Amino acid sequence: MDIAALIAWVITALGGFYMLGTWLSRGGAKAGNSRLPVPVLLGHFALAAVGLVVWIIYVITDKSALTWTAFGLLVPVALLGFTMLVRWLPVYRARAAAAGEQSEPAERHFPVPVVVGHGLFAVITVVLVLLTALGIGGS
Repeated sequence: MDIAALIAWVITALGGFYMLGTWLSRGGAKAGNSRLPVPVLLGHFALAAVGLVVWIIYVITDKSALTWTAFGLLVPVALLGFTMLVRWLPVYRARAAAAGEQSEPAERHFPVPVVVGHGLFAVITVVLVLLTALGIGGS
């Protein structure tokens, strides 16, 4: 189960990197109209990256305390991610009405399948890490 969690986490990270790259290439916070607060975005990214490193160390060393550390890091990652989703939804819904608008938020360019996939794999990751920490399903 630990390897399945690692794979899910890496897939989640790839989607996150894609969205971060899209956000930055479209102006990000510089455009001045992003609904994604920079501290929330960077906190989500940083905690997820640290958690992934902790999980990789766990997979290599099999030290069970690291499972709970990784899960503890995933909780705020998930909360920050949900916060960004809630702030992104109105931007997505307004994009048809504002087509061609010059000052559109950078996050308007996130492909819906990437957002959905990122969220789905994030939930899978959290569940697999929790199950591993609880000792369910073996390692």
